[in-house]
Order: sequence, then C-alpha cells, then structure tokens
Amino acid sequence: MDPLTIVMLGVLALLIFFMFRNSRKRKQEMELLQLKMVPGAEVMTNFGLFGTLVELDEENNVATIETSPGSTVRVHRQTLARVIEDEPVADDVAEEPADAADEPQLNTSSLDAPADKPKRGKKTES
Repeated sequence: MDPLTIVMLGVLALLIFFMFRNSRKRKQEMELLQLKMVPGAEVMTNFGLFGTLVELDEENNVATIETSPGSTVRVHRQTLARVIEDEPVADDVAEEPADAADEPQLNTSSLDAPADKPKRGKKTES
C-alpha cells in the first residue's frame, strides 16, 4: 500500500469516529431534554415561542403550551427546543452617578454654550 492510501483510510476512520461520537452526544442531550419536559416547565420552541408546558401527548407527538393565561397552543413535540431554567437574578444594579455634568452628553457639541452663558463669536447688544 502506498502512503497516500494509508492517509486517506486514516482520515476516513477519523471522520467515522467523530460522526459516531457526535451522534451519541446528540442522543444523550435529547434524552436529557426529554427528562426535563414535564408539565409546568417553561419551554421554548424552535420558532421562538415561549410558554409553559401544559400537556405532553407522547402517543400523538403533540405538546400543549400555555403562552399566556387562558391561551394554549398545540405544537409537534419535536419543535420543543429547550427548557428555560430559572437563572439567579443579580441584585447589584449599576447606580447612576450623582453628578451627571461630569459625563459626556449625547447630541451636544462642545461649541454649544449652556443657556446661562452667551455663545462665543456673537456680540451681545448692550
């Protein structure tokens, strides 16, 4: 066998290895997602619809999602992309500075004078 054939077989074996590994990883993630899909869980669909899972019919592959109180939507079970888990909210809110004059002002020019001072270059009538 020539070296080129050996390299090509090696690359093919490597591609097959990664294909099986990714397939196994994706299958494990789907199983974990299915365990989290219980009524009452906050879910998001593939097309960006958020809601609370009300019912999951595994026989017909239908999920019922409550998008707002009293409003339900029936979707195919495979469109459920992920479960939204509660994230801790940070209590440290950025405080506004006490002296806003030190900060740069938007939509103002350095040539604009404050209202109490006359503008430069213009003569005031006395």
